[in-house]
Amino acid sequence: MAKIWRKAYVQRSITWIEEHQNSDGGWGESCGSYVDMALRGVGPSTASQTSWALLALMAGGKVDSQAVHRGINYLISSQSEDGTWEEPYFTGTGFPGYGLGTMPKKRPSPGELHFQGLEMSGGFMIHYHMYRNCWPLLALGRYQALRCNNSG
Repeated sequence: MAKIWRKAYVQRSITWIEEHQNSDGGWGESCGSYVDMALRGVGPSTASQTSWALLALMAGGKVDSQAVHRGINYLISSQSEDGTWEEPYFTGTGFPGYGLGTMPKKRPSPGELHFQGLEMSGGFMIHYHMYRNCWPLLALGRYQALRCNNSG
């Protein structure tokens, strides 16, 4: 059976992730991507979102790629002295919120940018406080395990 990461749809996903890497080596996306397609894959780098991208790339066979090395370096360089990471942004996925990462002062009207229909009125944003620590540890651990396996 062929390795799934060799499938065309997986390779397209890997390419998309690589193309959306920030100049600092990390990845990020704001809650605005729920309502504005142009914001997908765009935003300041965060430890959790960088970790998700790294885990996807490594699962796709890219452990030795430049993108993975840059992402790992981002996690290492952004780690605090106490071993944690700071992450001030809402990064929870699957919970449509207000689109901008903050409570709007005025709800947009139909046709205005960031308008959300009535189906979104019960949406909310959520901040998973431990994501900033658990996901980087998982990504760094996975990277180390794969590097050890690849080196013999």
